[in-house]
Amino acid sequence: MAEESLKVGIVCPYAWDSPGGVQFHIRDLRDALEREGHSVSVLAPAEDEENLPDYVVSTGKPVAVRYNGSVARLNLGIRSTRRLREWIRNGEFDVMHVHEPISPGISAVAIWAAQGPIVATWHSSMEKSRALSAGFSLAQTIMEKTRGRIAVSELARRTLVEHLGGDAVLIPNGVECAHFETGTAFDGWPGEGGALFFLGRLDEPRKGLAVLLGALPEIAERHPRVRLLLAGPGDQKEILASLAPDIAEKLTFLGLVSEEDKVNAFHSADLYIAPNTGGESFGIVLLESMASDTAVVASDLEAFRRVLAEGQAGAHFRNGDSADLARVVNELLADPTERRRLVAAGRERAALYDWSRVSREIVDVYRSVRMPGEKVTEDLRGQFVGRIARATKGKADS
Repeated sequence: MAEESLKVGIVCPYAWDSPGGVQFHIRDLRDALEREGHSVSVLAPAEDEENLPDYVVSTGKPVAVRYNGSVARLNLGIRSTRRLREWIRNGEFDVMHVHEPISPGISAVAIWAAQGPIVATWHSSMEKSRALSAGFSLAQTIMEKTRGRIAVSELARRTLVEHLGGDAVLIPNGVECAHFETGTAFDGWPGEGGALFFLGRLDEPRKGLAVLLGALPEIAERHPRVRLLLAGPGDQKEILASLAPDIAEKLTFLGLVSEEDKVNAFHSADLYIAPNTGGESFGIVLLESMASDTAVVASDLEAFRRVLAEGQAGAHFRNGDSADLARVVNELLADPTERRRLVAAGRERAALYDWSRVSREIVDVYRSVRMPGEKVTEDLRGQFVGRIARATKGKADS
């Protein structure tokens, strides 16, 4: 007998129209669930409420909040709570799936506002912080109300175990492998001189662009025709002004790219470079590169080592070490046989994370937390809005 389809309500704490890893994860999960016959509604803040996909319900405009070492665009207030409660009442969801449940925004409120089959996914890892300490009692209540807990990485799971006294099933981020297989290289790329690709916020230090730019002169000395393709927001003029003219001319900026051009950029490179210096709990972009048949060179962060199977599916260099990055890149650009080996191993590795596999594991969690016929309903006990507002006010900067 075929299993019944589910109505799933997914809560995203971050602005839907400000691209990020959590938003992409939720988007791709929603697509995978719909392909399997389930119906999904997503609740999220949004700056532009007029141009959202029809499956996204806005909680209102977000504000920038410092959280867990970065700046997140979150939303919390009376209007957003009113919209949340209406969404719960009208949704008649079989399961509510809340992402980043202890972030200081709508996710925490959603768990307080609802009762029934609630699943939560932790994406980020964090050290013990002021925010976590100040909101510990709130976090404990969130833990008690979630029947199913998922962590996308061992580092994210460790946050629950060490700081919140709980545990979670480990289900990794997914990648839509078929989507990344079909890209087309930009005209003239990758060429014969060696082409590198970097994707990320150009001006966010932990993304590591400075490490890559520091390696580029030594790479260019061995490979004079090498080129670097960069995608992501940031001040291009400031970057170019910091480089010698002969190095600056090797850079091509794409700016903030569409999904289609991101895929095409992977296909335009011989090597994808991930020089991130910290703050990564997984590394979905590494999987995207591998699914695109582009070999990966990544810093030796623990999260990246796990994704790349300790160097079997991609090459590593010492975190923050431009000279070591240059050494690894130079060796691979000079060794097409090793690049082909990494491409084949990467393709096989990425297939393990395809959404067709990952979504089924998530649905298994959904089914495990609900009784037949049970629905998510509004929890009318207590003044949860005021308590959350007091717990998170002024505490978001970890």
